[in-house]
Amino acid sequence: MRKTKFIAVTGGVLSGVGKGTITASIGALLKFQGYSVTAIKIDPYINVDAGTLRPTEHGEVFVTVDGGETDQDLGTYERFLDITLKKDHSITTGQVYLNVINKERNLEFDGKTVEVIPHIPQEVKHRIFKVADDTQADFVLVEVGGTVGDYQSVLFLEALREMRLEGDQVFFAHVVYMPVPGNLGEMKTKPAQHSVRELNSVGIQPDMIVCRGQSRLDDIRREKLSMFSNVSKDFVFSAPDVKYVFEVPMMLEQEGLTRKILSKFNMKYKKPNGQYKEWANFVEKIKNLKKEVKVGIVGKYFDSGDFALEDSYMSVIESVKYASWSNNAKPVIEWINSKNFEKNPKKLKDLSKYNGIIVPGGFGGSGVEGKIAAIKFCRENNIPYLGLCYGMQLAVVEFARNVCGMKDASTTETNPKTSYPVIDILPEQVENIKNARYGATMRLGSYDAVLKKGSQVQKLYGKDKVSERHRHRYEVNPKYIAQIEAKGLIFSGTSPSRKLMEFMELPKNRFHIGTQAHPEFQSRFLKPAPLFNGFIKACLK
Repeated sequence: MRKTKFIAVTGGVLSGVGKGTITASIGALLKFQGYSVTAIKIDPYINVDAGTLRPTEHGEVFVTVDGGETDQDLGTYERFLDITLKKDHSITTGQVYLNVINKERNLEFDGKTVEVIPHIPQEVKHRIFKVADDTQADFVLVEVGGTVGDYQSVLFLEALREMRLEGDQVFFAHVVYMPVPGNLGEMKTKPAQHSVRELNSVGIQPDMIVCRGQSRLDDIRREKLSMFSNVSKDFVFSAPDVKYVFEVPMMLEQEGLTRKILSKFNMKYKKPNGQYKEWANFVEKIKNLKKEVKVGIVGKYFDSGDFALEDSYMSVIESVKYASWSNNAKPVIEWINSKNFEKNPKKLKDLSKYNGIIVPGGFGGSGVEGKIAAIKFCRENNIPYLGLCYGMQLAVVEFARNVCGMKDASTTETNPKTSYPVIDILPEQVENIKNARYGATMRLGSYDAVLKKGSQVQKLYGKDKVSERHRHRYEVNPKYIAQIEAKGLIFSGTSPSRKLMEFMELPKNRFHIGTQAHPEFQSRFLKPAPLFNGFIKACLK
């Protein structure tokens, strides 16, 4: 039996209930007790990874250091726990079935009949145990995506049930939603009760229930839910909506959640360490900030029906928040549809009301000319600008067109016939696209960059070599580098081989910086990413 303790987090009543935040908060509280913690996200979709999913389908694609394209919840874990996760920390139905089938093809089952049970749950357990063995963490948190009752997640729940039966220390936390119907004005427990019974039907009795909702759970409903769910009243916790998700760990600590979890493992509760106080003090600070910094994010509206899906840029939004809070400012973030500038160029003047502009990563030609026009306006009017991945590529295109005289300069991603392909596809990527190999074939994961001494970027990082995460196919075309730099743009960071341009800047501007990387993936609640921190500082000047 492993020494590692496992905490399985399931969800009921509806999706999007906040399992990721609850999972990360439990992990943070255990870290504040001095334990090592890691986390796994299980997603029941058949996609092998999240890389081929549209943001409107599943939110942001989070990239791990080793090039995994994963669910955005891994980003939540990293930001809350200040840890680095790898692709193995993301488990999907597609991965599990693909590996079992490959093993069958390779005769690894010794001629036995391969069946859904026991072989699929066995593969799931193998993946969970691999993370536990590789990390040697005291606690492994396992969040099961979807909602209890979905047939897609049954086999993952079966694996976790078997783990407990086989002697592993598994604690089940079930997160439910407690609705307050508008016509009644009363919080109802019945959906949560049914959710627990769905969990019971697959052989799992939760040790704890965490109740999400608009308002705090009262004692009457706590007792009722306890009675009908067969969970002690002391293990039913309230987690109402809060303005800042980073309040959740303190809220759960005050409810006694940490003490109760440790008691189930026969472990002693200690007073939270200094990290808890630092966290709590910072949360208190951000709740009282008055000064504002207004940031516009120019991109496509990732619409989902009648709703805008901000999850598409979750890490960018969080990074702006952390940098703003660290600089004692309250972020005001607004989405700007780049297509508006294509329809009506006069609207570009609206950019003047922002303290700074970001063009984040993206793909395809939709709204590109509007983004380029926005970048030009920022450059000419000295408005702080931060370009991320595609945002850097388009900044190079804009400069080539409007300063270097390359009138139809473009990226071959959107204009393969351009006379000046200043952004072009990597040679090795040509074959991937030709053969329709799209999944996990981009330049993915962490890559080193050497920074130019004395540049703005080098000063922001405070070192000569950095490592950031990437997710792209297109690069600055070496053929045009000398021409572009001759006009004043500096490529202030390159790959160690000097072949790939990783950072660019305009020294004459207050802040006009781009990077091929995604520094937002390494930004932390108490440690904002250097580029975002520098950007916000420039915005506040």
